[in-house]
Amino acid sequence: MPAVVPALIAEAPGAALTRGTIERRDLGPHDVLVDIAFSGICHSDIHQVRVEWGSGIFPMVPGHEIAGVVAAVGAEVTRFAVGDRAGVGVYVDSCRECENCRAGNSQYCLKGNVSTYNALDYSGEPTYGGYSTQIVVDENYVLRIPQALPLDVAAPLLCAGITTYSPLKHWNVGPGTRVAIVGMGGLGHLAVKLAHALGAEVTVLSHSLAKKDDGLRFGADHYYATSDPDTFRTLANSFDLILNTVSADVDLQALLGLLTLDGALVFVGLPENEQRFNVFWLTAGRRSIAGSNIGSIGETQEMLDFCAEHGIGAEVETIGADEVDAAYDRVVASAVRYRFVIDASTIPAR
Repeated sequence: MPAVVPALIAEAPGAALTRGTIERRDLGPHDVLVDIAFSGICHSDIHQVRVEWGSGIFPMVPGHEIAGVVAAVGAEVTRFAVGDRAGVGVYVDSCRECENCRAGNSQYCLKGNVSTYNALDYSGEPTYGGYSTQIVVDENYVLRIPQALPLDVAAPLLCAGITTYSPLKHWNVGPGTRVAIVGMGGLGHLAVKLAHALGAEVTVLSHSLAKKDDGLRFGADHYYATSDPDTFRTLANSFDLILNTVSADVDLQALLGLLTLDGALVFVGLPENEQRFNVFWLTAGRRSIAGSNIGSIGETQEMLDFCAEHGIGAEVETIGADEVDAAYDRVVASAVRYRFVIDASTIPAR
């Protein structure tokens, strides 16, 4: 019989999260059962609970930054054993047959990968995320969390970490490259740490200088306020790569003017509105605008191992289940440094 497990549930669009229970599927031959220790709060959780990206599937259990310990494995599982430290990220299945999946880019599955929550799996059943005490996932979509990473600071790496690591790697960031990170939030603070560890010269572009000390401590070489008009004159033609991590509207033309010849402006933040620019700003320097969406399972494992080697984890504030709705409001207000994680032991009803 499917297991009944405690969870935090949004029963309707925009509803507060309340304690309840969900069913997890029976353990199949290739499945791994993970006892969840921590689940990070991603801004996309808020967008989906509040249906700011369109319709959702309700009741909804958010959460795709999941860290815990393997509690049981299916009869044919070879990658994990009971007691292993494990993580689950943004998706839990893909077709495994399309060109992108076969090339190791299952995050871009042409059939559409199965999101960890607010989705239907290939059998038509809804998926429920990490704001719960247990999850069952095919072993091919489970990550191994190295011993050097505490589970609480590792949880946000499963989304925020890989979302920033993947484009840094794809655009060959390393020694001799000059990188600007737009925003110093949940994504941005990890982008700074990762770009620094990869050997780049790192500049933070933030609305104000309020987080400057943190940015320099995380590895930034320079820190500028975008609210200062002199910033864009001072930094013209300075960067090989600009990674935009914010979900607010940005001045595309101003940012494009900061790129060197062949530079790229890459979006990982998702503004709600259309972003506009004049094409001449591209042709003037053979510049490009691009986007990147999380990373493959293999690349996510590479990222976790890299973080363990370099001592990189998210800066977290651990909260209990009763604090999640207030945490959502603080995320929207940019009043967290820098990622909330939910202690899953607080989810069961008391």
